[in-house]
Amino acid sequence: MRGHIAHILATVLIVVSLGAAQRPTSSESVNTRGKRAPVAPGKTARAKPYQIGTASWYGSYFQGRATASGEPYDMYDLTAAHPTLPLGSWVRVTNLRNGRAVVVRINDRGPIIPGRIIDLSYNTARVLQFESKGLQRVRLDVVNNRTKTTQPQMIAALQY
Repeated sequence: MRGHIAHILATVLIVVSLGAAQRPTSSESVNTRGKRAPVAPGKTARAKPYQIGTASWYGSYFQGRATASGEPYDMYDLTAAHPTLPLGSWVRVTNLRNGRAVVVRINDRGPIIPGRIIDLSYNTARVLQFESKGLQRVRLDVVNNRTKTTQPQMIAALQY
């Protein structure tokens, strides 16, 4: 009888420990940092995205208020708020619905709403063509400092 109970307890312990090892599935955001996959000859390498998830935008209510970087928020600049990327980083944000992309500078902290990965300025949402929707699924790619531009307003939306 004791052997039977021990066998059942061991089975329950294994099942519980396997269940605890699974990653959470409740969040829309996915952190996809990692190694690059090998690329077939003749094809260009496409880096894995930094993150994929839901973006939102913020506008006139915050106009002129101080951002985490200390500068006043300008809803017409191509800027964004991200919870962990260093202030001053550059990120290419791609709208996964229509393929439009734009490079923005991180100058604030946010978003504060769970499940969102980035808050964009109004103008960034306009360039990506989702300002009327409020939310959009996007891809984030960190841009190397050597390839950034000093005037983000001059960056046109890219069609993928």
